[in-house]
Amino acid sequence: MAGHTDNEILIDAPLDLVWDITNDLPNWPNLFSEYASIDILEQDGDRTTFRLTMHPDDNGTVWSWVSERVADRATRTVTARRVETGPFAYMNIRWTYTDTPEGVRMRWIQDFAMKPEAPVDDAWMTDNINRNSRTQMALIRDRVESVARERSAPAAAATAD
Repeated sequence: MAGHTDNEILIDAPLDLVWDITNDLPNWPNLFSEYASIDILEQDGDRTTFRLTMHPDDNGTVWSWVSERVADRATRTVTARRVETGPFAYMNIRWTYTDTPEGVRMRWIQDFAMKPEAPVDDAWMTDNINRNSRTQMALIRDRVESVARERSAPAAAATAD
């Protein structure tokens, strides 16, 4: 059995803003609450290899791994995979962005399998990823919508003059 998650959220902001903020990798520690740091290891066009380091967990363990991410603005998709898989046999993530009249639908689809010797199984990790994805997506939505409001306030004030 393998793990699979599919989570989405609607963000009330322009597509370009959502794309730019969520694909600004050096800013991820300010966008996500779980990441302590990110180190860009290699950049080749739209392909980025980077190390993510999380804040210590409840046991004081700091998790870190290397991922590769390819952002395709034309198709509004991002594909990513863990290069250093840690407890995962594999981990693949697909982000999609859909512009709707209500805002941008950002969707994360994750497919993975835990190694047999991992401390948790696929079902446990599926529940964990689903719970954490909802938390992080809501945080991202709130942060992006805040930036969108800040950017539209001066424009609204200028048209009111």
